[in-house]
Amino acid sequence: MIASISKYENGKLNTQTPQASINSNLVQLVLVFGEKDLIQKDTYSKIKEHFPNANILLTSTAGEIVQNEVIDNSVIVAALQFSKSDVKTSSVNIKDYANSFDAAIDLGNKLPKEGLVHVLVFSDGNLVNGSELVKGLEKSIPKDVLTTGGLAGDGSNFHSTLVGINEVPIEGRIVAIGFYGDHIHITHGTQGGWDVFGLEKTISKSINNVLYEIEGQNALDLYKKYLDYEAKNLPGSALLFPLSVTIPGTSEPVVRTILSINEDEKSMTFAGDVPVNSKVRFMKANFDKLTEAAQGAANNSLKNQKGNPDFSLLISCVGRKLILGDKTSEEVRSVINAFDGKTAIAGFYSYGEISPFNDGKACQLHNQTMTITSFYEN
Repeated sequence: MIASISKYENGKLNTQTPQASINSNLVQLVLVFGEKDLIQKDTYSKIKEHFPNANILLTSTAGEIVQNEVIDNSVIVAALQFSKSDVKTSSVNIKDYANSFDAAIDLGNKLPKEGLVHVLVFSDGNLVNGSELVKGLEKSIPKDVLTTGGLAGDGSNFHSTLVGINEVPIEGRIVAIGFYGDHIHITHGTQGGWDVFGLEKTISKSINNVLYEIEGQNALDLYKKYLDYEAKNLPGSALLFPLSVTIPGTSEPVVRTILSINEDEKSMTFAGDVPVNSKVRFMKANFDKLTEAAQGAANNSLKNQKGNPDFSLLISCVGRKLILGDKTSEEVRSVINAFDGKTAIAGFYSYGEISPFNDGKACQLHNQTMTITSFYEN
């Protein structure tokens, strides 16, 4: 497998990795991550000229990752040439379905299953319910096939997002990319790095991703009590204090980001479902641990592997980027260090991350995590 990472500027690809041996006619998959306005233009047609036989995925972002850099308002291109493996795709649009669960079922069913070893999913991050998307994928993808990916971003605007496969990207699109064959091996890692504080409590009233009560108490009032002096800075300060949520039937908690608060209803809206009877604890940012967690995610993707990956896809949360500020590149550099600087790396900042926990079981929607998908071909 050969991976070539480039910046796309003024119709040209400026290669960032020393992979001169890549054959543009033999590239099977191209992943394009970029600022929303930039990927709406003629980006798809121009990149198709460079890679005429490839499946080309485009998604809008909240920031781009290329090698050891985190940049904004750019377009990053990862061209992947496999020697012994195959790639197939499927897509749906949420606007054609009653809900995200039904869309995910159809998306998964459209992928051929024979020889399938891994699925990458890229989804609209504004119109799609990520939790329901994951549930549908779990129903329609074979249990022994892991799924990773992420929700598209729109900077810190949260207005609309774009995704496309072999087309100009559009709103509402959800794409699945299947990898096939005995020679491709794909690993993953995901970690958050947040500190938990306070006692574990139980959600007593919620509807989907809207939380109303914790153990009979108003959730927003309780949250403000824990935030203390930071409560006056809501909703902005909510990025510093997500919730750890252990959903009924699971053993490990997921991180849930607070998108908004409603003072009239005394409710909190999250970037993922928070079901009744879930166990919750409050969390707070720890800058050092956030960076260490990124390296931990990389280490998990290296477990039981000989050598470094040929390519690693990094998807981190926009919330982490807003918190880390000018230190954001440090979490990416910590991944580079884990890979000894020998792996081609590209990715983006998202509105939600899709990955199993590190034990490799069921896929989950995460917020505020660094997730890594690493590719090896033998």
